Amino acid sequence: MLVRDAMSTLVLTIGPAHTLRQAARLMSARRIGAAVVHDPDTCGLGIITERDILDAVGAGLDPDAETASTHTTTDVVFASPTWTLEEAAEAMTHGGFRHLIVLDGDGPVGIVSVRDIIRCWAPARRRPAGMAL
Repeated sequence: MLVRDAMSTLVLTIGPAHTLRQAARLMSARRIGAAVVHDPDTCGLGIITERDILDAVGAGLDPDAETASTHTTTDVVFASPTWTLEEAAEAMTHGGFRHLIVLDGDGPVGIVSVRDIIRCWAPARRRPAGMAL
């Protein structure tokens, strides 16, 4: 199975000036765990995750004052839609992260998470009755 079969095509893109609270609200409303951060000044893509926001708030930082740019991971590993799920899982395991931005051509076309991969590897027919994901 390939990344394109598992990835979410709902890609939230925010700017570096978004506050952590704004990012959290947008992510929460869409029920997603990561957002792509696009910085037009650097033409770069980064990622901010729920963990980044949680760490900042847990450290006592003000989510209304802290911006996404300060908490964005810019040293990003990107996946291709044609990667196998094994390649994606290996990249995540090696890098110690749970989300990969999927690039195809000029920009992001999806995000694949550990949860997406697990859903593909543990189909509904093998889950115990009544167990929801």
